[in-house]
Amino acid sequence: MSVARRLRLTVAAVAALVITPWPAARAVGPQTAADTLGRSPGRLFDTAEPIAFTLTTDLGAVAKDRGTQKRVHHAVLSYVGPAGDSTSFDVQLRTRGHWRLRTCEFPPLKVEFDRETAKPALFAHQKSLKLVVQCRSPRAYANYLLEEYLIYRIYNLLTECSFRVRLARVTYVDAAGKRTPATRYAFFIEDDDRMAKRCHGHVLEQQGISQADAGFSQMGLLTVFEYLIGNTDWSVAALHNIVLVQDSMGELYPVPYDFDWSGVISTPYAFPDARLGIRTVRDRLYRGACRTPADFAPLFVRFNAVKDSVYALYRGQPDLEPKRVAQALGYYDEFYRIINDPRWVNRELIHNCLPG
Repeated sequence: MSVARRLRLTVAAVAALVITPWPAARAVGPQTAADTLGRSPGRLFDTAEPIAFTLTTDLGAVAKDRGTQKRVHHAVLSYVGPAGDSTSFDVQLRTRGHWRLRTCEFPPLKVEFDRETAKPALFAHQKSLKLVVQCRSPRAYANYLLEEYLIYRIYNLLTECSFRVRLARVTYVDAAGKRTPATRYAFFIEDDDRMAKRCHGHVLEQQGISQADAGFSQMGLLTVFEYLIGNTDWSVAALHNIVLVQDSMGELYPVPYDFDWSGVISTPYAFPDARLGIRTVRDRLYRGACRTPADFAPLFVRFNAVKDSVYALYRGQPDLEPKRVAQALGYYDEFYRIINDPRWVNRELIHNCLPG
């Protein structure tokens, strides 16, 4: 029996798992700049409302695929449309990532869509998408995933040149029948090229670019944002957790991603680079180029303007434990105290800036 045939039979056998729609989410803040560009009715990143779908594949084979030569895993994606109709279509899965690929119980995925296969409107025109999955089973890891998702939403509030995301509840069904179906949180990340197109540019895969080479305002926004979330795990020059977008005028816009090592989340596996001189990822360290107080002022205005919306994201996120909400908002309180006190700005940002 072919793999595709076996997958379809498995999908039919677990149809009851597929036809349960995801309940409506509570409001999680106003529409963002990133939400308003490139919208088409019914498309994947047009709304923040979570979706629910089922992935049926050989879970054992996927979980074992940790090498550098990524294998293709056939799968069936099934979900219920707005009209209550169940839809299934073939996709291909590849494992991806570095640290999470080596360490997580279930590896991060890339979902690839067949151009020849008719896709429903929700996934129309998508070629491949990163799917961030829950690293481990314990409840704490669901919190970590939700918090990383919210960090993407925060950057959406600040700039349209950011990755849009879509939260999901994914039911994983083993086509081999060896594992019990499991439902966990995950989220899709917008494709690099589509994000760049919304920013009226294209992806530039060139290492060695310095912060000084990037657009002054956008680079400043990124460095203060990384300071807000307590993330030091990035580099423009190395394109580490950074995508560079170049517009038609040659302006460079660094766009960040991958925030699970940020201090605001403080996962048990995250630790800072020993060369940075900080003890834990909770310790903030500004890693931006030097700027004057006058340079920082308009950036701080933007962060102050979105403060209430940032806090609303956390307070309105279903299934995020209250203690995690309180911890995150307390961490952000400290950031806002710093940027609104010139003495702390001088001590924490200007004094620690990167020369040149």
